[in-house]
Amino acid sequence: MNEEQSEAKALNDVNEYGCHVLKVLGGDETPKFAYSIGIEATSKQPDLLVTGLSHDVAHWIINEYNSRVRKGEVFLKNKFYNGFIDSFPVMFSHVLKEFYKEYLGFGLWLYRGDGFRSFQLIYPDLSGQWPWDESASADFKWHMRMLCEPPRLVE
Repeated sequence: MNEEQSEAKALNDVNEYGCHVLKVLGGDETPKFAYSIGIEATSKQPDLLVTGLSHDVAHWIINEYNSRVRKGEVFLKNKFYNGFIDSFPVMFSHVLKEFYKEYLGFGLWLYRGDGFRSFQLIYPDLSGQWPWDESASADFKWHMRMLCEPPRLVE
């Protein structure tokens, strides 16, 4: 698919589904990740970035988030939510603008600059450790790359 076809597909998906999901393979420097574009334009809620999970799981999570915001649900930063990854709570935090170019490039195209918001999905490892926990493994912290400010938790 060439660039023009990719852009047309993205715009069509945003118009039809409320978002377009992009999947990035990652490599030695960056874990694999997926992110949405268009949610803020269609639902007035932040787009979503998911790092370190399989592309299928990340795509499902983004679609679930999109479905829920399209129905009017509002997600607040640094608050725990269920229903995204089995029985594990997750939270959302705003991606810092310094990571937009590296991680949200197609969003920069769609929104014609960095004047949009994107949440990063934050989740614990299988033992319940969060990426900011000292006892969380280095491997988990690499995959669950923190692209946001460390959260101040809201109960």
